[in-house]
Amino acid sequence: MKTIAAKAPFAEKNPTKLEKHGDVRIDNYFWMRLSDEQKLSEIKDEQTQKVVAYLEAENDYYDAVTAGTKAFQENLFDEMKSRIKEDDSSVPYKSNGYFYITRFEIGKQYPIYSRKKENLKAPEEVLFDVNEMAKDFDYYQLGGLNVSPDNKLAVFATDTVSRRQYFLRIKNLETGEIYKDIIENTTGGSVWANDNKTIFYTKKDPVTLRSVKIFRHVLGTPSSEDVEVFHEKDETFGTYVTKSKSKKYIIIGSYSTVSTEARFLNADNPTGKFTILQPRERDLEYNVSHFGDSFYLLTNKDNATNFKLMKTSIHKTLKENWVDVIAHREDTLLEDFSIFKDYLVLEERNNGLSKIRIKRWDNSEDYYLPFSEETYSANVYANPDFDTDIIRYAYNSFTTPNSVIDFNMKSQEKDIKKEQEVLGGKFNKENYISKRVWATARDGKKIAICLVYHKNTELNNQTPLLQYAYGSYGYTIPDSFSTTRLSLLDRGFVYALAHIRGSEYLGRDWYEDGKMLNKKNTFYDFIDCSKFLIDNHYTSPKHLYAMGGSAGGLLMGAIINLNPELYNGIIAAVPFVDVVSTMIDESIPLTTGEYDEWGNPNDKQYYDYIKSYSPYDNVAKKAYPNMLVTTGYHDSQVQYWEPAKWVAKLRELKTDNNVLLMHTNMEAGHGGASGRFDALKETAKDYTFLLSLENKLEPIN
Repeated sequence: MKTIAAKAPFAEKNPTKLEKHGDVRIDNYFWMRLSDEQKLSEIKDEQTQKVVAYLEAENDYYDAVTAGTKAFQENLFDEMKSRIKEDDSSVPYKSNGYFYITRFEIGKQYPIYSRKKENLKAPEEVLFDVNEMAKDFDYYQLGGLNVSPDNKLAVFATDTVSRRQYFLRIKNLETGEIYKDIIENTTGGSVWANDNKTIFYTKKDPVTLRSVKIFRHVLGTPSSEDVEVFHEKDETFGTYVTKSKSKKYIIIGSYSTVSTEARFLNADNPTGKFTILQPRERDLEYNVSHFGDSFYLLTNKDNATNFKLMKTSIHKTLKENWVDVIAHREDTLLEDFSIFKDYLVLEERNNGLSKIRIKRWDNSEDYYLPFSEETYSANVYANPDFDTDIIRYAYNSFTTPNSVIDFNMKSQEKDIKKEQEVLGGKFNKENYISKRVWATARDGKKIAICLVYHKNTELNNQTPLLQYAYGSYGYTIPDSFSTTRLSLLDRGFVYALAHIRGSEYLGRDWYEDGKMLNKKNTFYDFIDCSKFLIDNHYTSPKHLYAMGGSAGGLLMGAIINLNPELYNGIIAAVPFVDVVSTMIDESIPLTTGEYDEWGNPNDKQYYDYIKSYSPYDNVAKKAYPNMLVTTGYHDSQVQYWEPAKWVAKLRELKTDNNVLLMHTNMEAGHGGASGRFDALKETAKDYTFLLSLENKLEPIN
């Protein structure tokens, strides 16, 4: 990508003194922060005008610098879109007498939700056509679809700002009427009691967006009369409400990074009093399901680092009554479980790989589903029925498109219900190679790197390689298929997913070793993976690129402060880069609930440690790689001002002539554009940035 004559915007410096623990930081760009009221107000005050003008100047600069790539960007979008089956539909799943289907129509951005009664030959009943619902909005998200037990009503949630603050509404599925009941500022989720007229839902704090209260709403009554049934007062916890798969219990959960608590109520008695299952204790986590006369608990009780499965009587729920069902194992992480009438299904992770284990309750059978690829992703989903021998799971890999499979646990036969179609006539999985290699970290730990590339791509010092990672919250990025990624692979790029510490790829300890006062291991692991790829001639610093989003954007900011010379280009999406200021400010969404992820900077030990790696605080006068930074004006997870301030400081201090671009989606939030085609356009921007730097605009074959 050639630099052009367009002048980069330089933000005004207005020093703000920030002091903590006797340490003084000067933030020249603190003025970029706006409140929600300022952003959403129709009348823009002086500061809002100034901030918006700066963001728009950055967008104009992005447009000017990339003007020569616009045609290619559009072609790339068309190429990626051409692989998608536009009139696609989901595999129907059956729940309470109806088959539910999500489908798309050609040329339309949003899904259509429908159902058919008893069998798939029955007439289609359209529940929600999101294309119609979204037509007057720049951003539209429909979620929280929840049908009443008698199948006559549905709760649905809408967000038209992209701050994940949902309105709840209720639709009569027999008449099509949308009731006047409107509930504001919710998480989007809801639970029906068994009386078909009472729902439970979660309200957010309007400032911090913390999930803070559970309410009970009765159909036909104003939301002002809704009854508060639970208030989570601990600012480090959030709360939610759900229903057991057995449909017998309403369950309220409270959660923090290291502790959970549940309380339950018979769903036939919605006005009753909730009972605490087990009071919260620090470092005790448990998730609950119901079966028969017992509660089953996925828990880390008794120092079960990788979790185990326990059960207890519904009448004696305190932890001293819990007994083991599946014991703890040092080498296997128990990630989830599903209960059926005759079977227990376990989702495990061993040596980084997903496993699905089938076990009969009578212990007559206990086996794993066979998976043969070196890297892959498999997970159980959409299994609402309890009395069935069939489980549904999804399987895919870097080279295998997603398949939805029904597996008969009794006969052990599988039925592939659907394999994702890749249109365009060019895709052949045999044209791609995937493998897993292991890098050695500076402290001796082995880090898995999963690679995929076209078979005609030569691996050497001239090979462009995109290294991706996340590395926070214990989230493990799956080794999954992507139709859009083919546009990189077909132009000679290698894609490398680094399973660094901070994820749970190698178990819970892998996460614990990449958080709090061990957070720098996440950054060091990524850098050590980069060095491994360079030393083993997969690529070189002139052709190595890195990408991460959100907490992965923090990763990007940290690695370029530590080792900018290793990378030719960086893409940081909605990056969490102003860590100190954000974690000090309890009014910002997510802050208090994440003290056990990053540390609480009100404690000087954590303040000093966070400050030592916070990307914004460690920008220095030196050369940085080519960079593309993206954000959303309405982002509630990582506020737009973090990347905006970071880019401004980089412009001020960097000593190189490399490209530094920022693009703000003024209509979107953390997840980007809401329409499926608009989302592709954002991916095309990212890939165009990489391919232009490499001058790899044409496919290799």
